[in-house]
Order: sequence, then C-alpha cells, then structure tokens
Amino acid sequence: MALMITDECINCDVCEPECPNGAISQGDEIYEIDPNLCTECVGHYDEPQCVLVCPVECIPKDPTHVESKDELMDKYNIIQASLG
Repeated sequence: MALMITDECINCDVCEPECPNGAISQGDEIYEIDPNLCTECVGHYDEPQCVLVCPVECIPKDPTHVESKDELMDKYNIIQASLG
C-alpha cells in the first residue's frame, strides 16, 4: 500500500529528503506522494522514513493504493532496475 500526505501537512520539508525512491514532491498546496514510486521504504528500510520524521503525523496508508509487501518489493525491484 502506498502512503499519502493529508491536508494536515504543514510543509515543513522534512519528509521529501527522507524518501529513498524520490516519491515525495511539493504539490500545489502541500507535499504529495507518487503512488507509483512509493514502496513504504520496502527494500530500503524496515519502516517508512517519512512517517518517522513527520512532526504532525499526516502520512497514513493510502486506501486507494492497496499493495502487499510482496507487491511493494516487486515495485522496489522495478524502480531499482530502471535506475541501473
């Protein structure tokens, strides 16, 4: 399951540099997460790094992008292959 950033985001800028896949970017009003790049840090870390650093806890799982750990690992492998 990809993550999402809710409108409680305060644009503090701490999540974007933590994302190993480059899935987080500044949107029109708040930061956004690209569900095609978000693996919840599977393949990189045990926990989503953006969630760990968010001071307002506005990064829940995105119910419109449900994925299993295996699917997230497959996505991670695809992303890594495209970089190499």
